[in-house]
Amino acid sequence: MAEATETQARPTRAYVIHPDLGNSRTRREPELALEEAVALAHALPAITVEGAEVVRLRSPDAGMLFSKGKRAEIAEQLAAVADGEGAELVLIDGPVTPVQQRNLEKEWGVKILDRTGLILEIFADRAHTREGVLQVELAALAYQRTRLVRAWTHLERQRGGFGFVGGPGETQIEADRRAIDDQMIRLRRQLEKVVRTRELHRRSRAKVPYPIVALVGYTNAGKSTLFNVLTGADVVAKDQLFATLDPTMRQMRLPSGRRVILSDTVGFISDLPHELVAAFRATLEEVLEADLILHVRDISHPETEEQAGDVGDILDSLGVAEDVALIEVWNKIDQLSEQTREALRRTDARTEGVQAISALSGEGLPDLLDAVDAALTLALDDPLEDDAVLLSHEDGRRRAWLHQQGVVVGERQTEEGVSVKVRWTARQAASFRAL
Repeated sequence: MAEATETQARPTRAYVIHPDLGNSRTRREPELALEEAVALAHALPAITVEGAEVVRLRSPDAGMLFSKGKRAEIAEQLAAVADGEGAELVLIDGPVTPVQQRNLEKEWGVKILDRTGLILEIFADRAHTREGVLQVELAALAYQRTRLVRAWTHLERQRGGFGFVGGPGETQIEADRRAIDDQMIRLRRQLEKVVRTRELHRRSRAKVPYPIVALVGYTNAGKSTLFNVLTGADVVAKDQLFATLDPTMRQMRLPSGRRVILSDTVGFISDLPHELVAAFRATLEEVLEADLILHVRDISHPETEEQAGDVGDILDSLGVAEDVALIEVWNKIDQLSEQTREALRRTDARTEGVQAISALSGEGLPDLLDAVDAALTLALDDPLEDDAVLLSHEDGRRRAWLHQQGVVVGERQTEEGVSVKVRWTARQAASFRAL
């Protein structure tokens, strides 16, 4: 029994391959793409990476992806890893057809997982809220239905499997498809209930007119660290891809006294599976509702421009309007040389809509908050103004409303009542007088 437990706890030995087709399918340099694929694999605790390589292809083989000679070379590499113990799983950083997967698994004697399957595994491991779990299960089923293979069963001995459509063993395609369709219908119904609840929360926030500021960016750009610093929250922030998955919202006060809702969203990544984009659309609708978007970039990354392009593509696919106010936040300047940082500061000063910061050290954060304040004032066309109102001692309802709005600067008791000093927008002033 002890030996079985030890076997269950042992991570799966994995080998990572990035197929380089030598074309412009992706913005990535092959070596950096491989580095990201390895980082993705490290994000899953059940996997230990024993080796990785870029495999250059003239053209993919329809049935086997790799040529005969290249398959033989890879087979030797797989057998040699982990001091001859051999790899148990091959992660291919790109699309793999069901036929290619089946043929390679048969020839190499290992399990195959493509990029989409790996990202789905990571999301399944990280989702904690009810909505997140439902979205991941729905995305995984959509992916599985197109393949009718159980890409995640290679990890069942470590984690017991997710069992989206029962355990391994079913082989009839018709039974698989019927089971998947039935389960997807049930999940969609459950997700609709969660989405309705989120919509109710959104309507409730609309009654309290706090602007929404959404953080978006490539995974591991530092969004959660920035979110924690600005709001005092304790969202998980690690130097790891997809360290956080479920969205978080917190209220914060800007230097002017304006209160806003800050929303931290899931990180984006190149070639994000379309199943996930579709499943997480309800969560990402918070971005569509935002009055201001902060695009957080890891400015120290060698492919920061390419990452920014990927984020832009996903925002476009979500339907984010071009006229939505957006500030580029160039994060992690603490990881740059002083000379580069000084050049960035000069660029920051010259370029509208750009703020260079370090969420870790706090450098540049005061300027960022001032820029957020100014952008919201411009976007909402509703500047803050100082004012004073006199309330009777019995007028607790309107006094409570002022505090709920977060516009109270100070209060003073007088013989006539309570003199309240406020800083509010014209819209808030009109709402108060309509009470």
